[in-house]
Amino acid sequence: MTEEKNKIGFALKKITTEQFAIIESSYKEGDLVDLKAGLRFGMNYENKIISVIFSTSLIQEKSPFLLIEVGCHFNITAEAWGSFYNESKTELVVPKGFIGHLVMLTIGTTRGVLHSKTENTPFNSFLLPTLNVNELVKKDVVFKVEGIEEKG
Repeated sequence: MTEEKNKIGFALKKITTEQFAIIESSYKEGDLVDLKAGLRFGMNYENKIISVIFSTSLIQEKSPFLLIEVGCHFNITAEAWGSFYNESKTELVVPKGFIGHLVMLTIGTTRGVLHSKTENTPFNSFLLPTLNVNELVKKDVVFKVEGIEEKG
């Protein structure tokens, strides 16, 4: 019974490729490759959408040679959205465990987009490694909600 209580209804609404580039002149075969990753979050209060934007770049000697940024936009059920919204603070608080799940889905999606964009190129051998989501998401994500008028 407790398990039912922890379920959060959501659906993947849209995938966007925010950025993609291969800079062949910055790549030197055989040189060490570093990976840099970043996360951004967004929300659309009216449409009950939470967006996770994951970006990563592959770098050699401080110069990126492959950049990708992918957004996954999730519809959240009205019930779950209501449980996230703190009316007194006008904040939307998305629990760490749930946002971590959305991040994991977004990273997996980015992996697929990267494969698709680099297919039949020498850059297809670069795979996005598994990343520890607990290292990326350490706390709840809080959105300040401004200018919302309750409809009554």
